[in-house]
Amino acid sequence: MQTDRLAREIRRYGNPTALGLDTRLEYVPEGFARPLFNAGAQPADVVFAFNAALLEGLRDVVPCVKIQAAYYELLGPDGMLCLKKTLDEARRLGYVTITDAKRGDIGATASAYASAYVGRSAQFPSDFVTVNPYLGTDGVAPFIEECGDTGRGIFVLVKTSNPSSGEFQDLPTADGRVLYEHVADKVSLWGEGLIGEEGYSSVGAVVGATYPVQGAALRRRMPRTFFLLPGYGAQGASAPDLAGCFDGSGGGAVVNASRSLICAYRKSAPGRDFVEAAREEALRMRDDLRKALGCE
Repeated sequence: MQTDRLAREIRRYGNPTALGLDTRLEYVPEGFARPLFNAGAQPADVVFAFNAALLEGLRDVVPCVKIQAAYYELLGPDGMLCLKKTLDEARRLGYVTITDAKRGDIGATASAYASAYVGRSAQFPSDFVTVNPYLGTDGVAPFIEECGDTGRGIFVLVKTSNPSSGEFQDLPTADGRVLYEHVADKVSLWGEGLIGEEGYSSVGAVVGATYPVQGAALRRRMPRTFFLLPGYGAQGASAPDLAGCFDGSGGGAVVNASRSLICAYRKSAPGRDFVEAAREEALRMRDDLRKALGCE
C-alpha cells in the first residue's frame, strides 16, 4: 500500500515534507528560462525543465512531491503532457507522488477520474490523488475501489486551508457536529477496510495547517487517517501550528510546501541558483518540523 510506503519514506528521510510543484511559468527564473526559449522550447518544456531540476536537486532531502494539476491544465495539451512527464520523472527518482486535482463527480465520470489517476491503467499514474467529497459516497466510492485494487490512495478534502473554508465546512448540524466533522467521520468509515501495516488507511484527509486547533481535534478524531497538510509557509502556517496534526510518534502526516520552496530563490541574493535556494529552504523546513515534533 502506498500509505505504508509514504509513512516509511518519511521515517527514512526524517522529513514529513512534500515538494509542491505548483509551477507557473512566472515562477521560473528568467535566467533559466531564456536560453530554453531561445532554443525553441515551449512554455510547458520550460516548466518541465524547472521541475526536473528541482526533483533531482531535492531527491535526497524530500520524500514526496505534490503536483497541482491546475497549473498544467493552464498550459493546454502540452501542459498535460508536462504533468505526465513530471509524474514519471518523480517516480523514476523514487518520490511518493500526489496529484492535487480535487476531483469530484458521480457514477461513470467519477470512475473515469479514478481510473485516470489511481487505476491500473492510469494515464496520469499517481500514488495518491486529492478528492472532493461534496457529492457524497457516490463520488468517492470509485476511488476507494481503485485504491483497494491497486494499493494507491486518496486524500479527501476535510478541513481546507483557505480563509473562506468555514463558510460551508464549519456550518453546525442538527446532531451538534459541524459539517467538516461529518466529512471526517465519513472518511474514517470509508477507510476502515484499507488499513495498512503502518496503521493508516489508503483513504487520507486534507487538513489545512492554517487551522491548528481544528487539525489537532481531527487527529484525535481520525487516528487511522493519514493527513495531507497544506498551508505551511506562504499561506502562513508555522511548524508549531502543525504539531497537533501528527500522531504521538511524529508520524501520520505530510506537510506540503509549494511557493516557499520553488520560489525560495526570490528571497536569496540576485542570481542565486534556484535549486540551491530550494534545497536550503527544504533543509530549514525539515529541521523546523523536526524541532516542532520533538524529533531532534
